[in-house]
This record gives sequence, structure tokens and C-alpha cells, in this order.
Amino acid sequence: MSTLVLLTLTGLGLGALYFLIASGLSLIFGLADVLNFAHGLFLGVGAYATWWAATYAPFGVAVAVGVLAGTILAVAVELALIRPLYARPIQQVLVTVGLSAAGVALLQAGWGADPLTFTKPGWTATTTRVLGAAVPNDRFLLIGAAVAVFAALLLFLRRTRYGLIVRAGVEDRAMVTALGIDVRKAFTVVFAIGGAAAALAGALAATYFGSITPGLGGSLLIFAFIVVVIGGMGSLTGCALAAVLVGLVQQFANYYAAAGVGEASVVLLLAVVLLVRPGGLTGRTAT
Repeated sequence: MSTLVLLTLTGLGLGALYFLIASGLSLIFGLADVLNFAHGLFLGVGAYATWWAATYAPFGVAVAVGVLAGTILAVAVELALIRPLYARPIQQVLVTVGLSAAGVALLQAGWGADPLTFTKPGWTATTTRVLGAAVPNDRFLLIGAAVAVFAALLLFLRRTRYGLIVRAGVEDRAMVTALGIDVRKAFTVVFAIGGAAAALAGALAATYFGSITPGLGGSLLIFAFIVVVIGGMGSLTGCALAAVLVGLVQQFANYYAAAGVGEASVVLLLAVVLLVRPGGLTGRTAT
């Protein structure tokens, strides 16, 4: 029983991490039709900025610094590189892939290729007993952060003007433009939100894994894309459901089969979902 509880909560924690990365990725693709392969760079910058700030400030402040760094980078990328290429999808892919590779190289040049140890702060370094299982508290931190981000994004999408524009733009961007609404500002807002969520994922991934590397964002981005496709392009709710499913499948398969089987199981899950529901679990809708 204790093993089942530990695996479930660890899988939920991993799924929460995937959701934080994939939520912004899903909204960016749903509204702007941009496959942003540089999204992992926002995570990496958030992780390294948090690691750097943690040597001078409390953990909460360090996380805020990491989120701010990721947000600023995301906005700069959208304004300088993505905005001129909205009508050229192939160039978008080339630019974001190149930016991702260049970003990893810059992180490696600045801090080296070796993993940097991240000392878990206070409460996150301890465990809590749940039905006999000693569960690391960083799992609860990830789950709580993901739930908070999910709730905040739902409120943004359903209760704010820009949120309504995003939802309408996901459904029919041409119609929104025809109504005289400048969706370019909404693009920038969505990129900022995506960068902030990815940077938060980077900060919390450091506590989950205990270390950070220049390639951390790229490796996690693969699973984020899988989550987005399984959940349905542009669907926040689908993204959350898919993240939980992927995290649990990966965790249980790795434990009960062998290391590496979890990753293969996730790919198999993706194939099955695409065969049964090509549009994903919930289809294309920003709700």
C-alpha cells in the first residue's frame, strides 16, 4: 500500500511538472499556431536564474527571480523573433530550434556542462507520512503549484478580456481579427504566461531532481509536447488530464517494469490516443 501511495504521489508530482511546461506551450500553439521549440529554454533560464538567486535570497524570492527571467525572455523572443514570422511557419520552427540550441550552448558556456546541485530548502527537503509512505514534500509543492497555475489560467481565460480574446482566437483567429481586435497583443500576453509557467517549472524541477543541467529544458520539453498532443491542441483542461496520465504511466512503468520502460510507455500511450482520438482527449478548445 505504501509503495502504491508513493508511486501515485510521485507520478502526480511529475505530471504537475509536465503540466507547468505544457500549459503555456498549449496556449501558444492554440492561439498563435507556433510550435515553440525554444519553450524549453524558458525553463532552463528559470532554473538557472533560481539557482543563482538562491545563493543570495530565500527560496521564494529566488523562484520569483527565475519566473521573472523566464517571462522577460519569452516576451523578448515573441517580439523580436516570432512576431515577424507569424505567416511563415517553417521559418518559425527553424528559428525556435536554433534559439533552443544556442540557448543551451550559452547556459553551458556560462555554468558548464556538469549538473549543478540545488540544495532543497527547508520543508521541501523533508518527507510527510501518507498512509505509511514517506513522501518527499517537493511532490506536494509541485502539485500545489500546478493546481494554482491551472486555477489562475482558468480565471484568466474565462474572466478577463484578454482571456476571452485568447479563447476566441483559438477557435477562429480570422474572425477575431475581422472584428477589429488586435490579437498581436494577446500573442505577447500568452507568450509571457507561457514563459512564466515554464520558468516556474524550471525552478521547481530543481527541487524535484536535486540538480539542473543546460539540457534540462530540452529533455522535459519532449514530454510536454506529448502532453499537449494527448490532451488536445489548445486545450488547457486536456493538458491537465494528459499531464496526470503521462506522469502516472511513466512512474508506474519505470517501477514495475524497468528503467526506461516508462518513457516507451508514454510514447505508446501517445500512439494509442492518436489512433483512437486524433484530436486528443478533449479536442481543440481553450477551456
